[in-house]
Amino acid sequence: MRAYFTLSAGILASILWISPVFSQDHCATMPRLDSLFEKNISLKKNFEAQRNSLNTRLQQRKALSQRSNAAEITYTIPVVFHIILPDPSVVTDAQLQAQLEVLNQAYSGTNADSASIPSWFKPLFAKSYIRFCLAQRTPGDAPSTGITRTATSSTSFTYDDKVKYSSTGGTDSWNTDNYFNVWICRLGNNLLGYATFPDDGNADAQGVVIDYRTLPGGSYQNYNTGKTLCHETGHYFNLYHIWGDDDGACTGTDYVDDTPNQANSSSGCSSGIKTDKCTPGGNGILYQDYMDYSYDNCLIMFTTEQVERMEYALTTYRSSLLNSQGCIPVNLYPYDAALTAVYEPAQRLCSPAFSPLITIKNKGTETLTSLDINVLLNNEKIGTYKWAGNLSSWDTVAVTLPQYNIGEGNYTLTIQLANPNEQADNDTTNNVVSEPLLYYSSTTAIQESFEGDGNLPAGWDIISSNNTAGWQKTDGIARTGITSMSKVTDTYGNGKKAWLRMPEVYFTGVDSAYLTFMIAAAPLASGSTGYADTLEVLLSQDCGKSYQSLYKKYNTSLITGNPVVSAFNPSGAEWRKDTVSLLNYINRGNIMLAFRIANYNQSNIYIDDVNVFTVTVNPNLKAKGFMVTPNPTSGKIYVQFYPAPDKLLAVQVYTVSGQLIRNIATGNGQSNLYTIDLDPYPAGIYVVRAVFSDQVLIKKIIKN
Repeated sequence: MRAYFTLSAGILASILWISPVFSQDHCATMPRLDSLFEKNISLKKNFEAQRNSLNTRLQQRKALSQRSNAAEITYTIPVVFHIILPDPSVVTDAQLQAQLEVLNQAYSGTNADSASIPSWFKPLFAKSYIRFCLAQRTPGDAPSTGITRTATSSTSFTYDDKVKYSSTGGTDSWNTDNYFNVWICRLGNNLLGYATFPDDGNADAQGVVIDYRTLPGGSYQNYNTGKTLCHETGHYFNLYHIWGDDDGACTGTDYVDDTPNQANSSSGCSSGIKTDKCTPGGNGILYQDYMDYSYDNCLIMFTTEQVERMEYALTTYRSSLLNSQGCIPVNLYPYDAALTAVYEPAQRLCSPAFSPLITIKNKGTETLTSLDINVLLNNEKIGTYKWAGNLSSWDTVAVTLPQYNIGEGNYTLTIQLANPNEQADNDTTNNVVSEPLLYYSSTTAIQESFEGDGNLPAGWDIISSNNTAGWQKTDGIARTGITSMSKVTDTYGNGKKAWLRMPEVYFTGVDSAYLTFMIAAAPLASGSTGYADTLEVLLSQDCGKSYQSLYKKYNTSLITGNPVVSAFNPSGAEWRKDTVSLLNYINRGNIMLAFRIANYNQSNIYIDDVNVFTVTVNPNLKAKGFMVTPNPTSGKIYVQFYPAPDKLLAVQVYTVSGQLIRNIATGNGQSNLYTIDLDPYPAGIYVVRAVFSDQVLIKKIIKN
């Protein structure tokens, strides 16, 4: 059906929520999508741009007749059925096998009821190359039936995706890049199911949700032969409702040319030619299409262009499913010890001693009773731990290794498994994990301009929310020298966070401590994404396990330059010096400071000339609170206060005869240091007066 329209949230709601009758509102795919758009305008823009691009490319392919029905292609996709019910055993394996068979028959066009397609619609009937299998392995490569069962306290779910997360009573998805996730639960509000379109939000929510009563043999009369999953899977592969969701306006579209224009969703199970106001004559509407709302017994076909759209969406937006190993059974070996993770130490060590904490999985069929665990630093073995225990097949155990010591420097820590049960490991591909590791002793000051060789200065490191750089050294842009640090753009957006961490520092026996740095930032002229790049200075007192924010800037408080079209190369005037007080962390042990960026690719951001330093007050000044130095002087004098005066009104200089020669109005005491040049004045005795709102302090000085 070819027509174009704009659909508001209100219209969608009225279409899909007026009546509790299944034939009017059993699919919540469109209201879910509309709800996402209301919360995220940029998502809507990106989604619509992608849809327009897909439509254009499909029209080009259609003109070139690029799909050949004679081509023997099969796209096999692994399916995982997640059963989430108070008693998940009410859904049987036999029902799920029957559901998978219905799905495969619908998409391969081998469904027996396709014989009922009217002769006038037979030329439109198409068979796709898409097939489905029950997953034979988990994302962790454990053997699987492709079925998970979770007992939940939730009596029902709706289209808010809570069923897709264990934290909200559901079940977490398996890797949606590699598996077609189908959540089967009890849905409220008369819903039969809903689906996600490609790239319509969170990656871990991609898939289909159906009510368990729609499975073959389920209790929903007229909707219990498994056709609901066929319908929702169509959405998953970018098909829209055949009537275009336009509430009978005849202006909606399903973006497919060979489906007749249709006023609204169908109900019941019609026969013969059925017309409506959008198609009042001819062969009528295609109420037999899986993307309509007819009873299951009437849903029997996809059209040629629907199949082309689904296959193109699969190979364009969900192509990772085609590279999945999910349909391939796990090849089990007798002896296969797998190193699944190295949890400790973290990347940054704050003391030279560490004890690795690892997890081991027995992927072999034989019970694991002994194992060699080798520890290497920079590919040199520093120890072997002999593990002994009783680990059944596919069980996991955590192991803490002995303590090791290292000197200052950057390392690669490697843990290696060998000799399970004193036998050769049958699969060595999962025996080794390597992680970066660095240790540098704490210091009392940092002065860094990021010059010199290497990606980072000694003792600095980067961690990020998805194990990519996040920060990088940038040549040719700097406040001093030729190099600065900048956030990574383009490939590191969408709010991902990255920490640029300094060496640990400590402050003792000082009066003040500060962090200063130069920053340059300019927004992109292409406009806002709706989110703001945010720069923070964080402080950790537990070696990076937790942080507190000392400084946070975004939007106008962050930027220093005008919007740019592409690269931002700041001039000297477009750098700003920012200061963070560390006064509260004197005599508090070691601290770690970090710059953290939350990156939406909204701004170019550079950091240079990072300094962490302390200030120690002159003991005489600390004792007296007011000093003028030097005395005698040959020119300049420095008027100092300790602590910073909050009632100071002015600093004045008089001749001995009482003539006022300098008067510095201070407002409310904005500084604890004032510099006065007496070079223009003759030698003699002068009087310096500090005028407070409640007192006047006087010092005499001699000018040589």
